Amino acid sequence: MEHTPLKKTLRIALVGDYNPDVVAHQAIPLAIDDAAAVQELTADYDWLATDEIASEEDLVGYDAIWVVPASPYKNAQGAFTAIRYARENSVPFLGTCGGFQHALIEYARNVMGWDDAAHAETDSEGRMVVTPLACSLVEQTGTIELRSNTLIARAYGKDAIDEGYHCNYGVSPEFAAELDKTDLRVTGWDEEGEVRAVELITHPFFVATLFQHERAALSGRPAPLVHALLRVASN
Repeated sequence: MEHTPLKKTLRIALVGDYNPDVVAHQAIPLAIDDAAAVQELTADYDWLATDEIASEEDLVGYDAIWVVPASPYKNAQGAFTAIRYARENSVPFLGTCGGFQHALIEYARNVMGWDDAAHAETDSEGRMVVTPLACSLVEQTGTIELRSNTLIARAYGKDAIDEGYHCNYGVSPEFAAELDKTDLRVTGWDEEGEVRAVELITHPFFVATLFQHERAALSGRPAPLVHALLRVASN
C-alpha cells in the first residue's frame, strides 16, 4: 500500500496590527486560503502585532513573511525588524501598502546608508523616503505597468494590471531616482511613472507593492502575488 508523503504545513507571519474593519485585513486570509487550496497546500498564518515583535527571534520558523497594510503601525520598529529578517535570511517576503513603504525605508537605512531615512506621515526630520501623494489613492483603482521578466510580471502573466489602493503616501522622487543604483529595483509604475512596485533582485522572493492586490480575494478572484509567495515558500 502506497503512502502519499505528508506535505509540509506552511507557516506565514502576517506582520501588522490586525483590525477587522480594515478591508485588506479581511482579504488577506481569503487570498492565502485560495492560493493554498489551488496549490493543494496547508498554510497557517499568524497575525503578529508590531508591538509584539521585539527581536528577530520572534520571526524564526516562518516560511514567509507578509508586512500588511494599515500603518502607521503601533511599533514601526517591529515592522522594520520583520522586513530586515526576511531580507537578510532569504525568507519569502511580501509588503503591501504600509509594508511597501516600510520596506523602502528599511532598505534605505540598512543597505543604502540613509541612516536618517524617514516617513512623512510619522517623522518630522530626516530624508523623506515616503512622502504625501500628489493625489490621494484612498479607495482608488489604477493601471500599473510592470517591468518584463520580473517576479511580479511572471506572477501576473502580463505587463499591465489594474489594482486598488488605500493610501495617501508614496515614494519620494528623490528616493525613486536613487533606487536605479541599487538591487531593489522598481518593477511597477502607474501611468504617470510613479513607483508602485519594487523587488529585490538578489533575493528569491522579495516583492512590495503600494497597491493592495490581496483585495482580489474579496470578489473571488485569485491574487497572483499570493500564489507566487506560497509557491516559493513551499519549495
